[in-house]
Order: sequence, then C-alpha cells, then structure tokens
Amino acid sequence: MPQLVLLRHGQSLWNAENLFTGWYDVDLTPQGEEEARAAGELLAGDPDLDLRVVHTSVLTRAIRTANLTLDVAGRSWLPVARHWRLNERHYGALQGLNKKETTARHGEVQVKEWRRSYDSPPPPVERGDAHDPAGDPRYRDVPADALPLTECLADVVARVVPYWADAIVPDLLAEGRRGGAVLVVAHGNSLRALRKHIEGIGDDEIVDLEIPTGIPYRYVMADDLSVISHGFLGDTAAAEAAAEAVRRQAG
Repeated sequence: MPQLVLLRHGQSLWNAENLFTGWYDVDLTPQGEEEARAAGELLAGDPDLDLRVVHTSVLTRAIRTANLTLDVAGRSWLPVARHWRLNERHYGALQGLNKKETTARHGEVQVKEWRRSYDSPPPPVERGDAHDPAGDPRYRDVPADALPLTECLADVVARVVPYWADAIVPDLLAEGRRGGAVLVVAHGNSLRALRKHIEGIGDDEIVDLEIPTGIPYRYVMADDLSVISHGFLGDTAAAEAAAEAVRRQAG
C-alpha cells in the first residue's frame, strides 16, 4: 500500500521572531535543526515505513530540514526532487511583519482572514519589491506571470495540486516498487493545501487546520490513493499542542 509522509520544516529564524515569512528565504534555528533530527528518529523508528523518494520546496528551511531528517533516518542517499510549487504561501505585503503587531494594527478579524481564510489574500507587494520573487535565480525558468505577489490558500491549492498529480502521485504508484513511501518536506500552507486535496477538507473547515513544525504526518493509502489511515507519528498530544501554538501566533 502506498504511504505518504508530510513534514513541515523545523522552526525557522522568522518563525522564532513570529514574522510572516512566506517566500522569504530564511534558515533554521538550532531548535529547528533539532526538530528535523527528531523527525528523522521517528521515521527511522517505524518498521513499517520504507522511504524511497523525497520532494521539497526550493526554500532553504525545507531543504535543510530534509537533509537533517534523512541523515538521522539513514536515508541521505534517497533521490530528491525540488520544486517551487511546494513553496510556502506568498504573504504579500505582510512578509517580514510581526504577527502580533499586525493584529494590533489591523484587528484580529482582519488578520485571521488574511492568515487562514480560504480565498482572501493579503495586500500584494509591488513588482520589483524586495519580496517579489521574479529577481531570484531559483525562479529564472518560471514564467513571470506564474510568480505570485500575494496568495490566499486557494491560490496555493491551485499551484500545489498540479505538482501532486504530475510528480508525487507517479512516485506513490511507481511500478515495480515493492512497498515504500514518499516524503514531502514543505511548509505550513503548502501542506495544508495538500491535506485539503487528499482528505477532501471543505473550504470553511480548512481555516482551523494548523501544521506544527518538525512532526511527520503519515497517510496509508489504497492503490487508488484513497486514504485508509492518517495521523502524526510519535506523541499525538504533543503534535496537537504544537499545532495549537501555531494557532496562537497572531494573538
């Protein structure tokens, strides 16, 4: 049966400072590095999990999380695919702002709508702004009109689902592979988008889904990729507490 493991990167520098990060490229904190290693221990300790291939975004925090996790899991040799479609949601003009200060300025209702509503993006950045990805060499082969200046979750779903269909699904269903699992290391909102698609979560319900850093989430699937079971590896209560901490970040 196909297995899929979703892993949000470990705590980043801007996570620690409670800033909207989005496509801005920041590294992991020491705590984030430890979270990545702990995830590797969970993956290595599960006898039913046989990782075969990895997908990450093109942002440093996801790449380093994947590397540290695979080192500890004893799978540093696995093939890895990276793609911008797995990037975090682009937070537009909110990128670099403190979440609680933004709530104090604009109000809890407005910030919750920007952060967690399905179809309300924050204000965009201007083309040529420091947070415009068009000048970044990692996106030089991406059509300029495909690079966002802001995104809501619906926009993230629209860019992630094609990658799911074109790249991840073929790895889950690869002929000749006896068992095995696919690991996706990405970000809070790109993983929310995947979970929405895989689990059929409604537009209203997805508002309440939070993804904690550094804790693997596994699906066991049938051959048609319908979900047989899913849940966090390790201490479920600790994972739920970590998700609640994400929920409180904006105050």
